[in-house]
Amino acid sequence: MRTKFFLLVVALCWVGSLAAHQLKSGVTTILFNERTGNIEIMHRFVLHDAEHAVGELFNKKQADIHTDEETRALFAAYVLEAFALQTADRQSLALESVGYQVEGRDFWVYQEVAMPTELTGFRVKQKALQELWTDQQNLVNIERDDRVQSLQFNAKDDWLSVSF
Repeated sequence: MRTKFFLLVVALCWVGSLAAHQLKSGVTTILFNERTGNIEIMHRFVLHDAEHAVGELFNKKQADIHTDEETRALFAAYVLEAFALQTADRQSLALESVGYQVEGRDFWVYQEVAMPTELTGFRVKQKALQELWTDQQNLVNIERDDRVQSLQFNAKDDWLSVSF
């Protein structure tokens, strides 16, 4: 009886881990750095998903972000194209690429822009990976003045807004 119970627990854990991996998600954090006067943007994607996406999007059979600089640059450029930021009155912010890196199981892409004066809110677009996987969820956290506001992007979403 114990053996059957143990096997059942192991099987449920295995199925749970498979289901957990099926949840496609990315997280973007937007920070206001008063010291530098910049808005800093950090995008985080699971490395496995990033490599799979490069293979699908760019027909690159050997997508190895760990060892191939070209693959890292390709995925970073893709993320930069999929994300956009506007002021509440629809003025586009010219985001600058700051770089990218592999850290553990994650791939990070960084951007920044000078803080506009009289900023009352944002319009945000985060479409990364949603043309590949309709279940891709992209969470955007905006951290300002010890307050966090979050936007959850599904495949059907285009622009979402926050006010300060």
